[in-house]
Amino acid sequence: MSHSYREPRAEDKPMAPVDWSFLLIVSSIWGASFLFMAIALEDFEPGLVTLLRVGLGFVTLALLPAARRPIPRVAWRRIAMLGVTWMALPLTLFPIAQQWINSSMTGMLNSAMPIAAVLVAWIGFGIPTGPRRLGGVAVGITGIVIIGVPEASTAGTNAAGVLLVIAAVTSYGIAASIAGPLQREYGSVPVVFRALGVACVLCLPLGIVDGLGSSFGWTSFAACVAVGVGGTGIAFAIAATLNGRVGAVRMSLVTYIIPIVAIVLGVWFRDETVSIWAVLGTVVVIGGAFLSSRVD
Repeated sequence: MSHSYREPRAEDKPMAPVDWSFLLIVSSIWGASFLFMAIALEDFEPGLVTLLRVGLGFVTLALLPAARRPIPRVAWRRIAMLGVTWMALPLTLFPIAQQWINSSMTGMLNSAMPIAAVLVAWIGFGIPTGPRRLGGVAVGITGIVIIGVPEASTAGTNAAGVLLVIAAVTSYGIAASIAGPLQREYGSVPVVFRALGVACVLCLPLGIVDGLGSSFGWTSFAACVAVGVGGTGIAFAIAATLNGRVGAVRMSLVTYIIPIVAIVLGVWFRDETVSIWAVLGTVVVIGGAFLSSRVD
């Protein structure tokens, strides 16, 4: 009797130590990105911040020989979609939102991405989601509510900023399911490099307009370099690799750790106020992340 063998899907494999290392590195870099964007916005308009971010990320990856590996034309439509949903749209919305809400709040709201990723992967892409992962998501939602409801009423928080961040993380949820198959077929760095190129073109018009309306400050420019080289070039490449290794849903777990980094940096460097409810919420969210990472 013959037995057929099926290679386990990325979504079904347990996370290895290297996967957890990638998760922590990306979470730390992206958690710090909200602080850097807040600093950049002191002198630069949002569109210029986004253009510098994607442009510097593109240049960073261009230095890697692997980024120039050829990709067939048949993949370009999906790469263009990735450039919109993972880069151009959310990276434009975040700095606009941070004109009204602080970096800690932005980082905490970013935790909503796994919810969008689960729904998009399940409904839009047909990726099975078991009860244990759904339970983890439910715990994560509880943590997000604990974080968000008390903080949403603090001074300086604006509903428009909150809605823009929710729209951005929803876009990330769509991108997570597009990036995984592309990365597995063509490699993470070549895919991210080309998607960033698409984002550069799309962000150029607003970047030029906002650039003309911006003043110049070396501190703001240095913050853009940090968020561009680290938060976009390096972090996107690592995240795409992680996506290919563990699947879209578990790659999105980076956003469970991002709020912790964003809160600590926002409080330490910008004297932002965070309630005890936010601290409790982050603990609950980490519990949801652990449950969601388990194989059903």
